[in-house]
Amino acid sequence: MPPSDLASSEPAPSEPPVPRRTRRGIRTKDALVAAARRIFERDGYLDARIVDIAAEAGVATGSFYTHFASKDDVFTAVLADLQDEMLHAGVSDSPRKDVGRGVEDANRAYLEAYSRNAALMAAMEQAAAVDRRFLELRLQRSQAFIDRSAAAITRLQKAGVADPALDPAVTARALSAMMSRMAYVTFAADQPVPFETLVQTLTRVWMNALRIPQD
Repeated sequence: MPPSDLASSEPAPSEPPVPRRTRRGIRTKDALVAAARRIFERDGYLDARIVDIAAEAGVATGSFYTHFASKDDVFTAVLADLQDEMLHAGVSDSPRKDVGRGVEDANRAYLEAYSRNAALMAAMEQAAAVDRRFLELRLQRSQAFIDRSAAAITRLQKAGVADPALDPAVTARALSAMMSRMAYVTFAADQPVPFETLVQTLTRVWMNALRIPQD
């Protein structure tokens, strides 16, 4: 049974919530998601409580259950809002002279987004460690990046730009793991590295991994 609010004194809903379609209901739901994000960032996934989320949103605890069934439910909504912003770095399949710039730009965008959302990403790591559903969600997000990167690596290989001996899927998975773990250690685990050093180093590792010559 996944952990959520089972150890708290907060009342459980007697039946599934029925979303309100009124403007007021939509505003309340949006306020709860925004408040939940602040609480998850402040307290982490494990210590966040529904009563605190409701208080942060300025609504009664009972109103929370009108829109969400559990802490896990609202956390899923928070992560959905985050999805568009957290874009993994991708491999460019532009001509040889432009590949390095494309990789650098993508890496920079990803690291900037991770830095802005470091506290929430740390909460997601907590959730994935204790709840299989969030681990699967995390893996699904990573797989989407891996598939795109693998396709780009294949195109670069066909163009004679990248090392043809590399397995595209395995290479993409390795590079994804490098990016996400370095971002977590740097921004969430508070092991700082100068930002430009981080961007340039990871970009060079990307290029070296694919054996693409660099200026």
